[in-house]
Amino acid sequence: MPTGPIADPGLPDHQWRPTDVDPAKEKRAERQVAILFGLSAVSTVAFLVAYFTFDIGDNWDVIGGFGASTMALGLTLGLALLFIGVGVIHWARKLMADHEISELRHPARSSDDDREVAVQALTDGINESGIGRRPLIRNSLLGAVGLLGLPAIVMLRDLGPLPGKKLYHTIWGSGTKQAPMRIVRDGIWTPILASDLEIGDLVNCQPDALHNPERYGIDPSEVEGVNLQIHKSKASLILLRMNPGDIKPGKAADGSSRANWTVDGIVAYSKICTHVGCPISLNERTTHHLLCPCHQSTFDLADSGRVVFGPAGRPLPQLAISVDDEGYLVAQHDFDEPVGPSFWERDYYER
Repeated sequence: MPTGPIADPGLPDHQWRPTDVDPAKEKRAERQVAILFGLSAVSTVAFLVAYFTFDIGDNWDVIGGFGASTMALGLTLGLALLFIGVGVIHWARKLMADHEISELRHPARSSDDDREVAVQALTDGINESGIGRRPLIRNSLLGAVGLLGLPAIVMLRDLGPLPGKKLYHTIWGSGTKQAPMRIVRDGIWTPILASDLEIGDLVNCQPDALHNPERYGIDPSEVEGVNLQIHKSKASLILLRMNPGDIKPGKAADGSSRANWTVDGIVAYSKICTHVGCPISLNERTTHHLLCPCHQSTFDLADSGRVVFGPAGRPLPQLAISVDDEGYLVAQHDFDEPVGPSFWERDYYER
């Protein structure tokens, strides 16, 4: 057998493509590429039209069970990228130069001496460990390593039981006609008079039942320890006062107007972002926009908590408020939709 280097066989003869020898076919391929790029441009324009046409969260805004906004934006952007990719490939295959080019490649392998030293060190390590002649150790090691995957599966139980309908309700609904649930300042638990707030004021709030459960017929043990944190995480609220003329009343889940959900320009919304559940309270006073610091989702508190920017897919849930006989702000009833981010069991358009 030969021991010297193999002779360079050279490159095969170049095969001319139809577009290389026929100007008509070359022009046709050029037009095809241009059409593909044009279709990409049309898809991009369609993306922009869809962005400004389809509103987020309207019940009519559904295509095949999916949000029309999501479907339209995803489809048009996907087609825009697809047409560019196909156009570039077609351009390369039909029109770009296709002569093969070769260059010398220097060996990247280590020297024979280095390779021998590395192999010998590995062999010595295996021999010294005795894993080859001690099957008991080898098999028990493999069994132990294999079982390490089970804790990850078992720890899934720490996620707890399915919440059922617990995410649909908060303690705000525990108020009664005789004792409507008061809105109190978070941390100091003082009730709030409508006259306490000036235009532009934003207040972080909680339900009074977390501090005075007996007033609402609630067992105090239900608002202690972990239960207290659960209630606070779901019931956290923000109040914002604005000019009443700036408010655009939306519709409740039952289709009725939210015109009576405010008090002298004071609106109440869940403090929990509908994207991934971050607490939010960064207020843009002149626009009534509330910004989430985690991923910059922005909600318009003058327009039913509508999403105006960012990844959040649903408006902030609004709480209907009024005043009691003493003039303190109270909740009319619970939120009419689940608070926080979406979850599997929830209808995306449930309001």
